[in-house]
Amino acid sequence: MSNIHPSAVIEPGAQIDPTAKVGPFCLVGSQVTLSAGVELKSHVVVIGQTTIGDETVIFPFAVVGEIPQDLKFKGEATRLVIGQRNRIREHVTINCGTEGGGGVTRIGDDGLFMAGCHVAHDAVIGNRVILVNSVAIAGHCVLEDDVIVGGLSGVHQFVRIGRGAIIGAVTMVTNDVIPYGLVQAPRGELDGLNLVGLKRRGVERADITALRAAFQMLAQGEGTFQSRARRLKDETSSVYVREIVDFITSDSDRHFLTPS
Repeated sequence: MSNIHPSAVIEPGAQIDPTAKVGPFCLVGSQVTLSAGVELKSHVVVIGQTTIGDETVIFPFAVVGEIPQDLKFKGEATRLVIGQRNRIREHVTINCGTEGGGGVTRIGDDGLFMAGCHVAHDAVIGNRVILVNSVAIAGHCVLEDDVIVGGLSGVHQFVRIGRGAIIGAVTMVTNDVIPYGLVQAPRGELDGLNLVGLKRRGVERADITALRAAFQMLAQGEGTFQSRARRLKDETSSVYVREIVDFITSDSDRHFLTPS
C-alpha cells in the first residue's frame, strides 16, 4: 500500500483502511484496526486488540494498546477502543483493559491528548476531552464529555469527573468531581464552577444563575452533601442542576470533592 512507509512493521492480520497512513518505523500489531483517514506519524506503536476511529492522528513515540500496568493482569484478551478525530501527541501511552475492570479502555471522539499523557486500563474518556501535558489518568476512571485536565495533574483510580468540569494544573484529584466543577490546588479542592467553559458553550444566563445558586446550596445548606443534593432535585427546573444532582446521587466508588 502506498500509504504505508516501507520501514513500518505491519503484523499479519492487521486491518488497515486504504486511506490510513502509517509513517516510518511504526509497529502495527496483528489485532489492530485502523479506520479511514487514521494517520500514524512515525515511531508509533499500536498493539493489542485495538480499534482506532476515523481521522485520528497519533504522533511520534506514542504507545497505544499495550498491556496494563496492573500486576493482576495475566494476559487475558482485553481491548482498547479509540473514537474519531482524536489527536494523540508525542509519548502518550494508553493501555487496554483488564478482565476485572470490564475488559475495555474506551476513548470518545474529538479528544486532545497532549504530550506525555497516560490513560490507564479500563478508563472511560468521553468526547471533546482535553488532557494537557503529562496528565495521568489512573485505572477505572470515568471522564465525561468536555472535561479539561490541566498539565501535570493526576486523577486517582475509580474517580469520576462530571461533564464540563475543569481541573487546574498540578492538581491531584482523589474524589469525584461534580459536572461543571472547577478543581484546583495541589490536593484538589472543589473551588467553584467552570463558568468560562459554560459561557464558551453558550449556556443560557438563567442556567448559569441556577448553577451558581445550586453550588451555594451544596456548599452551605443544611444536612449532608447527599441530602442537600436530593433537596436540590425537588427545587430546580434547570437541566444542568439536575445533571449535577443525578451525578451525586448515582453509584460511586469514591467520595466527592465538596465545595470549599
